[in-house]
Formats: sequence, structure tokens, C-alpha cells
Amino acid sequence: MAVTMADISHLRKMSGAGMMDCKKALEEAGNDFDKAMEIIRKKGQAVAAKRSDREASEGCVLAAENAGFAAIVALKCETDFVAKNEQFVALTQDILNVAMSVKPETVEALLASPLADGRAIQEHITDRVGVTGEKMELGFYQFVNGASAVSYIHPGNKLATIVAFNEVVDHTVARDVAMQVAAMNPVAVRSEEVPQNVIDTEMEIARDKARQSGKPENLLDRIAQGALQKYYKENTLLQQEFIKDSKISIEEYLRQQSKTLTILAFSRVTLNVD
Repeated sequence: MAVTMADISHLRKMSGAGMMDCKKALEEAGNDFDKAMEIIRKKGQAVAAKRSDREASEGCVLAAENAGFAAIVALKCETDFVAKNEQFVALTQDILNVAMSVKPETVEALLASPLADGRAIQEHITDRVGVTGEKMELGFYQFVNGASAVSYIHPGNKLATIVAFNEVVDHTVARDVAMQVAAMNPVAVRSEEVPQNVIDTEMEIARDKARQSGKPENLLDRIAQGALQKYYKENTLLQQEFIKDSKISIEEYLRQQSKTLTILAFSRVTLNVD
């Protein structure tokens, strides 16, 4: 039986594959749509294996929040052309929807979770590899929990942030904080949460600078401590100057809303914008 344009169009809608790939799959499968889909999926597996060592630095980053839970997912690919494809963005959104519903603890658990057709997310990603010929991977899945949470997606789907609060907070205030995280890229909520290796590095850099400027050895630690306090002010979220009002810190901005309001956690995911 000859393969018709109607058959090709139907398979293309089912699989998202190109017309020639659909035509070849139908011919090989003798017009059996299930077999043709399996051929296309196997092609995706073959392409994925072949391109496993390629770098996937582009992609789509999306985020959402609901009832105190917020999540970010980033589906990565090789080129910006594919990253902007409607079906690629739609798959990223489907993955985010599952994350918001299932609330998995790890990337691996999310990849194993099914989409509407019952097939695992990882299988759908592999299918898209066969369609586009590019390496794809779920590069990031991060989430936060709190009494309230907010998400922010920067225009272009390359940068997103999520923030959790200890109290229910006005959405405008929460969004201000999420945009602060996007713009200022803090390393931690508060100074005591800065990783020790970061502290050690900043202290050593400050000592070296002071030493090179001729400061005596007995003053180096004191000078480094001063530099560390400046680092905290610039890089910890609560101490940062509020981007909408540099006269106050984020902590002071939150205290204007409630004396007990604070930030529990945040996450920032970006692809090729920093």
C-alpha cells in the first residue's frame, strides 16, 4: 500500500518528526502507525547515543508556583533555534506541569514520571532528540517550599527564579524579591548560609590584595574580615540593596511588610544570559 500525504501528516502530528522521516518510517513499517512510531523512537535513541558527548548549553527555562510550592525546570539543547521551537517549549511546559503535580525530590524521579500518555518524561525527551537531531537533557529541576512561594520567568525563557517565604506575602512584594534574585544573583539567603569554601576563597583573595598593597601581616586577617562583610552585603539576599530602592536592604523591605517576614529559600537557573 502506497504511503499517502494524509498518512504522513497524521504521523507527523503524532510524532513531531519531519515529513521525510515520517514517510520513511511508514514505508518501513508497511503503513502500520504503531510500528512507524517505534521506528521514529528508535531513531531518537540512536541519535541520543551518538550525540551524548555534545554540549547542550541552550534551552528553555520555565517556573511556576502553587500553594507554597514553586519549581524550575530547564530543558537543554544544543542551539537557540531548537530552544525557541514551539514543541520544545511545550515539552518543557509539560515537564514543569508534572513537577508541580508530582513534586518529585530529584531530577531522576522527575525523568521517570509519566506524561499524559503514560510514557516517562525521559522517553519523550529522547523522542525529541530523534526529531531535531540535537542532544537534549533535563539540565535542572529545583524547587522550594514555604508558607508562600513565587516564581519569575525573565522574558526569553533563559532565566527563572523561585523564592519561598515563611509567611503568606503580597504577590507584588514576592515578585520584587524574585526579580531581585534574577538581577543580583545572590549566593545565599543570609551570611551564615554561605558555603565555607566560598568564605575561605574570599578571605584569601582579600589577604592577597592587602599583602600586595603593602599592609603588615598582623593586619591581614582584620582587613580580610572587613572585605568579607562587604561580600556578604553584595552577595547575600537579605543584605543586598533593594534594586528598586538602594537606601534599604531586602531584609528592611520585608520588615516593612511584616516584622517576622523572611525568606526561607530561593533558586535561580539561567542558560546563556549571564
